[in-house]
Amino acid sequence: MNLTILGAGAWGTALSVHACSAHPTRLWARDAEQVARMRSLRRNARYLPEVLLPPALHVTADFEAAVAHARDGLVLVATPMAALGDVLRRLSGASASVLWLCKGFDEGTGWLGHEVAREAAPHARAGVISGPSFALEVAEGLPTALVAASSDGALADAAVAALHHARVRVYTSRDPVGVEVGGAVKNVLAIATGIADGLGLGLNARAALITRGLAEMTRLGVALGARADTFMGLSGLGDLVLTATGDLSRNRTVGLRLAQGHALADILRELGHVAEGVRSAPLVLRRAHAKGIDMPIAEAVTAVLDGALSPAEALARLMARDARPEA
Repeated sequence: MNLTILGAGAWGTALSVHACSAHPTRLWARDAEQVARMRSLRRNARYLPEVLLPPALHVTADFEAAVAHARDGLVLVATPMAALGDVLRRLSGASASVLWLCKGFDEGTGWLGHEVAREAAPHARAGVISGPSFALEVAEGLPTALVAASSDGALADAAVAALHHARVRVYTSRDPVGVEVGGAVKNVLAIATGIADGLGLGLNARAALITRGLAEMTRLGVALGARADTFMGLSGLGDLVLTATGDLSRNRTVGLRLAQGHALADILRELGHVAEGVRSAPLVLRRAHAKGIDMPIAEAVTAVLDGALSPAEALARLMARDARPEA
């Protein structure tokens, strides 16, 4: 099976390194200078400098050639969410099946990936791949489990055929809405746990935030049409635990640094990578308010990111909430 991965950030590069060990794989980057450096160094010096690119991986800046390579295979979109619509429009005339790897909400519309695809490429065979996965660990060949979700069961099965080998396990789901909500909201909740850890609140507080955050995620997802049990799987609980506790998590790092008193602009500049939770937090609230869903943790994170509350003030507001039944 021929595979093309569009987007040479850390995650696109990592999955390309994994995929090319079993299938002819092309990795596309829009920046021709970046492509030239990657070909010369056999590394992605900006996003994944620790990993050597295998000789079998072909890197290109030619979009049309990259897509043509996967005409009878799969195209995986690994751009940030902000670019998903544009990429899908460019693909709309192609016959390739497409799954996206990006997590979050489109900033302009507040849409999830499947909603973006419905407008940008309404006739495409489309789906999403998500799950608890740090790019560096995938590229290094460490064990990882992902989920491929689509209303088109054959497309999800094709993702398994493409990526389920070596130390990557791929499960299937017919609930792309739930998989996308989990992948988007967990980034916001990871900022919350980073703030708690940065304030030195202890492991009890971390466990409480993860558990109550999972409840918020599930409420929003069900309101948007997801299945509740999806959030007990890889793209819900699994991705939330990883992103909220892992030292490689950019979103957790944002929370840690905010709690230490650093300015958000400085944190993002030093990260040098996208932290989707920062963009997603106000969009999560927008979708929650539209559905009448209470998400106090997401609301507190948004207030801290906006500068309306300090981390300590946000904690005090959460702790002052009235008692209520857990379920």
